[in-house]
Amino acid sequence: MLPDLRPPAPRPVGTCRDVVVLGSTGSIGTQTLAVVARFPDRLRITGLAAGSDWRALAEQARTVRPDVVVIADNAAYADLGEALKGTGIRVEAGAAAIEALARTGDVVVAAIVGAAGVRPTLAAVEAGKTVALSNKESLVVAGALVEAAAAQSGATVVPVDSEHSALFQCLVGEPPETVESITLTASGGPFRTRDAATFGAITVAEALRHPNWAMGARVTIDSATLMNKGLEVIEARWLFGVPADRIAVAVHPQSAVHSLVTFVDGSTKAQLGVPDMGVPIQVALSYPERWPAPFARLDLTAMATLDFAPPDLAAFPCLGLAYAALRAGGAAPAAMNAADEIAVRRFLDGTIRFTDIPRVVEAGMAAADGADDTCADGLLDADARARAFASEACGSAG
Repeated sequence: MLPDLRPPAPRPVGTCRDVVVLGSTGSIGTQTLAVVARFPDRLRITGLAAGSDWRALAEQARTVRPDVVVIADNAAYADLGEALKGTGIRVEAGAAAIEALARTGDVVVAAIVGAAGVRPTLAAVEAGKTVALSNKESLVVAGALVEAAAAQSGATVVPVDSEHSALFQCLVGEPPETVESITLTASGGPFRTRDAATFGAITVAEALRHPNWAMGARVTIDSATLMNKGLEVIEARWLFGVPADRIAVAVHPQSAVHSLVTFVDGSTKAQLGVPDMGVPIQVALSYPERWPAPFARLDLTAMATLDFAPPDLAAFPCLGLAYAALRAGGAAPAAMNAADEIAVRRFLDGTIRFTDIPRVVEAGMAAADGADDTCADGLLDADARARAFASEACGSAG
């Protein structure tokens, strides 16, 4: 059953929302700060957290003046503290400090990349925050735990991924029982029309050349393999309560239609727009309101066609692996995601070929066997074991 997405009442005029950004130095984090800067009377940054780039974090802190900044890497604590000496900004370090920060503010932007973002996202959800969710691993690894925590705390999870934001926007106000299916669109990545027989020769530079979106390295490679779309299928299952057999993927190279919802009466809603991550970020920060912004407008009259096609699962087996993990349930999605993270990293450093990625992912999925999927510790243990399995498989592939 879908969650009830009837929007809450808008905040009183003049109310400023305190925003905490987890993963502030990454792509989504930096774009979030740009969105916040447009609305100084509506949004205020109160906390920033980053992994190890203390220089970028210090620069951000000097610009937006939060109450507190946290660096995950304890070794960078002294450097960050020295860089912010005399500013009055509190400096903290470590995973526990990030989780504590996640329990503050009105809106928590969960944009830490990878499994490291799972516990902070859970902390924000358990605290009943509005969570602008970009960290897909939170739902891929621990979707059932996040769902249960949100039900108990009353947290609102608003997706930041363009496709899930599109679905969210289409579903707001719709009775859950009227939804028949959802369709996630995929650009198809840089190799949509390339002969699969040549995939073994794909270079890192080619795989990082996404035709439509500017994203981080892992997400860009995942888009090239269609694993990113598989992860989004799993996310959608937990965000919207739709089973795997009612979640479809359509390759749409123009990236104008971001996703679609089909209802029981045969009608379909779609959300369209120019590819720009600033839009879904602002939707999440302003929900349930809409605020004016200078993002480019979609001109349908200037587009010759809007094309749609089914994905080629033979050429892009990672998508099929994601569906298989979702159907298997338990720790299978966590293991799959961890193995993919290792495979992508090894492809980027030249250890394995592009065509080895799905083989490594499949090998890592074996780590889900016997894992405890009832708690974060068990799921993260499966994550760690999958990384070891995948690393060994990378050695064999190389």
